[in-house]
Amino acid sequence: MNTDSEELKKPRVSVIEDVEKHGPVPHIEEDLDSQAELPDAVDEATIVHKIDKHVIPVLCLLYLLAFLDRVNISNAAVFGLTEDLHLVGDQYNNALVVFFVPYVLFEIPSNALLKYFRPHIWLSVCMFFFGLVSICQGLVRNYSGLVACRFFLGLAESGVFPACFYLIAMWYKRAEAQKRYTFFFCSVTLAGAFGGLLASAIGKMDGMRGYRGWRWIFILEGVATCVISLLLSFAISDFPEEATWLTAAEKKFVKDRLKADVGESRRHDPLTIRGILSVFKDYKIIVGGFMYFGIIVPAYGYAYFAPSIIATLGHGAIRTQLLSVPPWACSFVLAMTVAVASDHFRHRFLFVLIPTAIGLAGFIILLVVHDNTHLQYAALFLASTGTYSAMPMMICWFNTNLAGHRRRAVGTAWQIGFGNIGGIIAVYAFLAKDAPDYISGYTLCVVFICLSALADVIYFLGVLLENQRRDRALVKGTVMLTDNEKAEMGDLNPDYRIR
Repeated sequence: MNTDSEELKKPRVSVIEDVEKHGPVPHIEEDLDSQAELPDAVDEATIVHKIDKHVIPVLCLLYLLAFLDRVNISNAAVFGLTEDLHLVGDQYNNALVVFFVPYVLFEIPSNALLKYFRPHIWLSVCMFFFGLVSICQGLVRNYSGLVACRFFLGLAESGVFPACFYLIAMWYKRAEAQKRYTFFFCSVTLAGAFGGLLASAIGKMDGMRGYRGWRWIFILEGVATCVISLLLSFAISDFPEEATWLTAAEKKFVKDRLKADVGESRRHDPLTIRGILSVFKDYKIIVGGFMYFGIIVPAYGYAYFAPSIIATLGHGAIRTQLLSVPPWACSFVLAMTVAVASDHFRHRFLFVLIPTAIGLAGFIILLVVHDNTHLQYAALFLASTGTYSAMPMMICWFNTNLAGHRRRAVGTAWQIGFGNIGGIIAVYAFLAKDAPDYISGYTLCVVFICLSALADVIYFLGVLLENQRRDRALVKGTVMLTDNEKAEMGDLNPDYRIR
């Protein structure tokens, strides 16, 4: 009948036992070497440390520069960009919002291209081009040039953020992912802090070689990005199946540990239109987009307008840049503290909700207090630390619950892409005519944080109900699938429990 299956049923005899019984056999040294290379001999802690060293630092540097090149326009505005380009009315806000049009539209196509070209190629190309566009921003002479640059900056950066989260999710188990997600995401807070310090230093170059200080901010940061992108093209890691710094045994070990956690990765399955649309049959995917959409409005509201808000408290340009640094630094500390606690307790929901509440408290204070500059500045700490601690939590919670390349690639891009529509709202939240109280801006931030919290609750309840449904099906014995079929289903596997 089936000789292969009969052969598999025979008791296995090790190479060493065979030698002892029958004497040496040809190429016995090679066989023993391969035996030593089996995944059982691989130490998990060593491998995870090796992954940490090769994957996370490089992506952190990449995203730090991406976010810096995206929001440094807020620093440039303090140093005279709006005056020199003769921006009037809402033109500054229009220039900001143009960024989000390609950024939202090309998230999913970009993840498909990442899968096709491999991360080290696609991400380094994206990085070089957004650095080049940043240089061009420093050379523009009018409003039209600024708008064009912001459009192409959004196009170039659309391939970075969801791609990095997608890539990280393909390397780590769910129970160990949050610390890595948050550390990567803290590139945002480091970029905010570093951007303020750097802008305060570069601003002193005002007038050098005939260029205003705000132009030097774009030019120097853009040149640094282009140079570093060439170096990172050799350092960015690909997916586990293609990583050159892992041995064959280590690749198998990484693949097997992730398969045990979330199922088969199905790296080489094509990403078709039909496959993409099938992901959206799960309503929790839609909810994941609203989780991020709600938090993006206060996040970008703070990132783009914190220097302007601080300036309204009565500070000069250089002091404003310096005072923008401490809230970002505190955001880093709280975000990492929450992440470590979340991984320790293997729980996400409460660790999303608590920072969200902190951010909400900060924006409520800013909304109602307008005559106490010390309290207003303190509220900026609450607004930034709460918002930027909740964001990586909800992204990790949602994305690591998805399994397999297709659902993670599409789900990650959807959450980030749809969520960034909130960026369009954020840039019109804080208009020059509303200064210094910004009642409309703070009100929008409060409303959208509440929307995000509501989506968090809906997603949490959806997860509970789905797990209960699968538990009942398991008890009833109604699931008739082979182990291989279950492994290929990823997070749709009836034995899989969403966290």
